[in-house]
Amino acid sequence: MLSFVDLDRPLGFVPGPVVMQLAQIDIGRGRQELFRSQLPALLTELAIRARIASITASSALEGVVVEDQARAAAIIVGKATTLRTRSEQELAGYRAALDYLFAQDWRPLNVGLLLHLHRNLFEQTKVDGGRFKDSDNLVVDRSPDGSVEVRFVPVSAASTENFTVELIDRYKEAITEGRHHPVLLVGLFVLDLLTIHPFADGNGRVVRALTNALLDDAGYTVGRYVSIEQLMAESADGYYAALLTSTRGWHEQTNDPWPWLAYFTGVLAQAYKRFEQRAASDRSTGTKQDRVREYVLEQAPQIFRIADVRVALPGVSDPTIRLSLEQLKNDGRVKPQGRGRSAAWVKVPGSP
Repeated sequence: MLSFVDLDRPLGFVPGPVVMQLAQIDIGRGRQELFRSQLPALLTELAIRARIASITASSALEGVVVEDQARAAAIIVGKATTLRTRSEQELAGYRAALDYLFAQDWRPLNVGLLLHLHRNLFEQTKVDGGRFKDSDNLVVDRSPDGSVEVRFVPVSAASTENFTVELIDRYKEAITEGRHHPVLLVGLFVLDLLTIHPFADGNGRVVRALTNALLDDAGYTVGRYVSIEQLMAESADGYYAALLTSTRGWHEQTNDPWPWLAYFTGVLAQAYKRFEQRAASDRSTGTKQDRVREYVLEQAPQIFRIADVRVALPGVSDPTIRLSLEQLKNDGRVKPQGRGRSAAWVKVPGSP
């Protein structure tokens, strides 16, 4: 809420790199619209994959993990009739929250919506969801030796509802006024709500689920087709570091929001880039092996995994990916690194 008291203080000067990222986001938004009618089958496939990735990645950021991937997928698509563990229950709860946001008309944004999402998240557990925290909480880091370091102090339990209501009102007013870029306003809303930390548990997941909906409401719908939560999980250290840096001095209104906003816009720009890569791959006239080869040589990072190729090229099977990588290895273009779950591939510098 405090970031919205005087928006010209945090948003009056936008750093150059963020300006460039916003430009990339707006260009990506325009191009995405072109694919709606041209590639409907691809968008359907991407939406299915993004939903699964969002649920698993956002949950994993909070340590909620179902190790058996087939089992996790069954829970996410609603085929698991019995939920065996607390992690499985919370995975199903995050699915319910996303389903509510993307399958129903969730508007308007209000306190009731936040409480409903929190209730969704814990509806399969014994936790009494859908209530604000009733005692003060701290956000801490726990070291292996058992020591605890306070990262930041959220708003008190007694002030939580008032702060949350005012944040929502100020955010909606800022969106209506249109004086600042909507992506920055969404990012600032996320920062403030996480700093308020309105719930005893589940804050990160509720806020990340709502982030997708707010971006979608502002016209930035890429989160339907590329998992923003997965991109955050892939850069988890940067995610937490940016939040921590931007919360310092928040209560005194002396905090610097730009480390977080730079990270946030960077993730969104990356989501649009990933979307275009997948769309371009789908439109390729080459074989599926050609598409794997093109992605690996021209788009993949220096060190990559089969999972990266799978995400970038929906519809290409793992056997096809492995066959293409084997051919690239024989050509001296890539080489394997490690074994098992940590196995990766490395592009060979200077190869023909």
